[in-house]
Amino acid sequence: MSAAPAPPAPAVAPTFDHRRLDELMERAGLDALLATSKHNVQYLLGGHRYFFFDYMDAIGVSRYLPVVVYVRGRPEATAYIGNATENWQLENRPLWVSDVDLSSWGAVDAVDRAVAHLRRVHSGAVTVGIEPSFLPSDAYLRLSQEPGVTVGDGYLALERLRACKTPEELALVERASEAIVDSMVAVFRDHGEGATKNDLVEALRREQTDRGLIFEYCLASMGASFNRGVSEQAWRNGEVLCLDSGGNLGGYIGDLARMAVLGEPDGELQDLLGYIDETQQAARRPIRPGVRGEEIFTAAEDVVRRSEFAADTHFVAHGMGLVSHEAPRLTSTGPVPYPNDHGALPLEPGMVLSIETTLLHPTRGFIKLEDTVVVTEDGHHAFGDGARGWSSAGG
Repeated sequence: MSAAPAPPAPAVAPTFDHRRLDELMERAGLDALLATSKHNVQYLLGGHRYFFFDYMDAIGVSRYLPVVVYVRGRPEATAYIGNATENWQLENRPLWVSDVDLSSWGAVDAVDRAVAHLRRVHSGAVTVGIEPSFLPSDAYLRLSQEPGVTVGDGYLALERLRACKTPEELALVERASEAIVDSMVAVFRDHGEGATKNDLVEALRREQTDRGLIFEYCLASMGASFNRGVSEQAWRNGEVLCLDSGGNLGGYIGDLARMAVLGEPDGELQDLLGYIDETQQAARRPIRPGVRGEEIFTAAEDVVRRSEFAADTHFVAHGMGLVSHEAPRLTSTGPVPYPNDHGALPLEPGMVLSIETTLLHPTRGFIKLEDTVVVTEDGHHAFGDGARGWSSAGG
C-alpha cells in the first residue's frame, strides 16, 4: 500500500462550535490541541472514522494514530494527520479541514507531522493540550522534547465541548436506543426453556446487526446468579433474565437494560421491578436545564432509602454519547472511577444521560432497568422507552 496525495479539502467550515472550544481552551491555558482519540478525532472532523483501523490500531512496529491539530482562535489553521491509505475514504467524503496530510504510518511520524504543522501556523512558545490516555509514550516523548512546547491536558476541554449534542447526534442516539430495545424484545419473544446465555447474546447480536447497529456488548444475568458473563447456563421456567447491551450507530452508543421472565411474573417480581421503575422515574423528575446534575442522585436516593432493599440497590447516572461514560460526569463513587466534575454544574439542553438502577436480590437475582434520557429545552425526553415492564418469554 503506497501513499497517495490527499484529496482537496472544501472551504473551511468547522462542524463543531469552535468558539466554545476556544473558550474552553483559554480557560485551560491552552494555545493548541492535538486530538488523538478516535472519538474526538471523529467529533472534530464531523464524523470521519477510518474504516481500515476501526477494529485494530496496530500495524507494523507501531500503530495508527490520527491527529487533529487545532489552534485556539484559528479554525482555518486546523490540520488532520492521517494514514497513507486514508485517501480512499476521504475521496468519497472530503473533510472541512483545509490542511490534510495522509503520509503517516506510525505514532511518532504522525506527531512529527503535527508538530511541523504547528510550527508553520504558530510562532514562538506554545502550550499544547493532549489526551494523555490516548497518546502513546513514544509520541508523547517526541512532543514533550520539542523546544518551546509545553504539554498540557486537553481532554476535559474536548469532553465539555461534546457534552451538549446536536439534533443530528441526538437522532443517532435515539435510533440506537430504539433498535436495542426492539432487539431485546425480539430475543425475549423467540426464546424459552433451555436457551443458554450464549444463545441469547448471539441472537441479540444478530438482531442489532440486522437493525443497522454495530453490536458492542451484552451483559446477561439469569436466574438467581449475579454473573453477567456469557456461558452455557440454560434458562429455566420462572427465572428472570436481564439483558444490558450497548450498540453503536455512527459512533454513538445506545446502552439500555430490560427484563424478562420465563413464564409469567408473579406478584413478588412485579413489586421488585415496580420498585426499580419508581427509582428510575424519581431520578428523571428533576431533569431539566439549570438543575444541578447531583439532584438526580438525591431524587433517586430518596426512594432507595425508604426501601427494604436499600443495601442491595445500586443507582448511577452518567453522561453518554461517543463514549459510554462521558460528560456530564455526576459522581465520583460510581462503578467507573472518575472525578465528579459536573455534579454541581447545571444541566444543559442536549446532554444525554444514562440512568440505571440495579437490585441484587438474594433469591430472585439481578433486576435492573437502564434508560437513556436527554435534557430538552423544557425538561427531558427518554429514548427507547418501551418494554420497561416484565417481558414474558416462552409463550
